[in-house]
Amino acid sequence: MFVDSHCHLNFPQYAEVLDQVRADMQAAGVDRALCISTTLEEFPQVHALAMRYDNMWATVGVHPDNEGILEPTLEDLIERAALPRVVGIGETGLDYYRLEGRSVEDMAWQRERFRVHIRAALHTGLPLVIHTREASADTIAILKEEGQGKVRGVFHCFTETQEVARAALDLGFHISFSGILTFKNAADLREVARMVPIERCLIETDSPYLAPAPHRGKLNSPAYVSLVAKLLAELKGMDVDDLGCITSNNFEDLFSLVRSH
Repeated sequence: MFVDSHCHLNFPQYAEVLDQVRADMQAAGVDRALCISTTLEEFPQVHALAMRYDNMWATVGVHPDNEGILEPTLEDLIERAALPRVVGIGETGLDYYRLEGRSVEDMAWQRERFRVHIRAALHTGLPLVIHTREASADTIAILKEEGQGKVRGVFHCFTETQEVARAALDLGFHISFSGILTFKNAADLREVARMVPIERCLIETDSPYLAPAPHRGKLNSPAYVSLVAKLLAELKGMDVDDLGCITSNNFEDLFSLVRSH
């Protein structure tokens, strides 16, 4: 019924509990998950999950925050994107939240990394999984410049304004909502969720982070995407089962997967 469109089940928090996580997913009606790569070093573990479980898929990419790791070349991304069950490029994007004494100008390396990922998406035809934090203007500008209107994808764990959401929608991107939607201080984000057309919405957990209420502060799980769906359905004034069906169809269409129903 539900799809967790963004999680990190390769992280060490799940090493001893993955069987329970999968059982909890089944009990909550969460039948699929997309496991997201954040470095090339961890990609083999991400891909192994997708190969082991027929209800999981993988992406390949390097998170904008990560430093001191193997810098991805266009060839690196294209080669790994050709592997079975790899369905997206990312997560990628820009993050100016932790400049740590640096200026935005100093983050040129991050912008170049983002450009490489966009070029990989253009080459492979796979969608981008976008992370943007306090960098929305540059994120949109680079997508317009490099993407040439030919790339598609999703702005994951969306926390930006309605204006940024409209810009992303105008570029043909989807918007994904996480457990943040359930937080008491997320009234503005709930207004964004009301505005985004349901046919462009995805739901996610970003596990192990950002567990939704009433589990805030605990280890997140793909099972909890059902709670995100419940609140989003309330905001949209629709039945949660219908929302689950629509967001699952959106996921399948974006990542070019065969419909499961």
